[in-house]
Amino acid sequence: MHFCNHAQGIHTVKELGLVETISIANPLFGCKANSINGINSLWTQQFDYLIVIDFESTCWEGEQGGWKQPEIIEFPAVLLNVHTGQLEQEFQQYVCPIENQKLSEFCKSLTGITQQQVDDGVPLSTCLLLFSRWINTIKQNTNMIFHGNSTQKSENERLCTFVTWSDWDLATCLHNECRRKQISKLDILNQWVDLRATYKQLYNRRPQGLRGALSELGINFEGREHSGLCDARNTAHLAWRMVQDGGVLKITTNINTTSARYGSSLFEHPFPQHLPSFREAPNNNCAQGAKGLTMTKIAKLPQTAENIRKVYREAGLPPPIL
Repeated sequence: MHFCNHAQGIHTVKELGLVETISIANPLFGCKANSINGINSLWTQQFDYLIVIDFESTCWEGEQGGWKQPEIIEFPAVLLNVHTGQLEQEFQQYVCPIENQKLSEFCKSLTGITQQQVDDGVPLSTCLLLFSRWINTIKQNTNMIFHGNSTQKSENERLCTFVTWSDWDLATCLHNECRRKQISKLDILNQWVDLRATYKQLYNRRPQGLRGALSELGINFEGREHSGLCDARNTAHLAWRMVQDGGVLKITTNINTTSARYGSSLFEHPFPQHLPSFREAPNNNCAQGAKGLTMTKIAKLPQTAENIRKVYREAGLPPPIL
């Protein structure tokens, strides 16, 4: 995961349902709880499963991004069995950006994601549909329910929630993009465990990034850093280790309650500070609606909320909620 603009932060198909699901048999580290606290924490965990998410998004080096908003370009998730430490399922989908279709050289170098991969990706709305189907398949196979969906868990049900490294992925990146593009998302994505905050509380120290947190516990980072799927796997490794060390994972963030307390603008800009620049769309299904607008035409419009909506409508895109 990375932060965009202000911090540094295969090949897929478009047909619905053609998303690779990977089953993994080996438990993380190949060991069981390594302490009395770890054994006790396995019995006291609220959740039976965790879905770890780590998005990659469009980004720019230094001030090059200006006020451009990040768009998700890789949507990965891994399913962690809290009782065994196994990664049981994985989901990965590349997503084509609409507002800024061409990836910066900085973004390609940081994430390893190519322009071809996002051009061949699916729109975010389609990705969320595919992700929902993946979730439903898991629910059918494991009798899994999500935190907040049921007031009381039956003996046969397995409780699940989401985990991220910091609040950025779900509170800022996905939440703002869905709001900006008027895309519906699953309500279950409105609450999660911030593992970075939980790490700080459990070990009483501030982690130096995900790699630093793993290193402090003697765990090697596996794979490519800033690959969303690799970051999600490593975050799952860390979560399992924290359970072994006696940590009990609990919900740390809820968008609904947080927004009600501090106002709806807590995690978002009220509207874009600069109007978006829509270039001629490449010849793919994702960006067909973005044709026909030039920067010259956009720059002449006063930056009012109504003109921002007009720009989106004329580009064939749903206007943002301002």
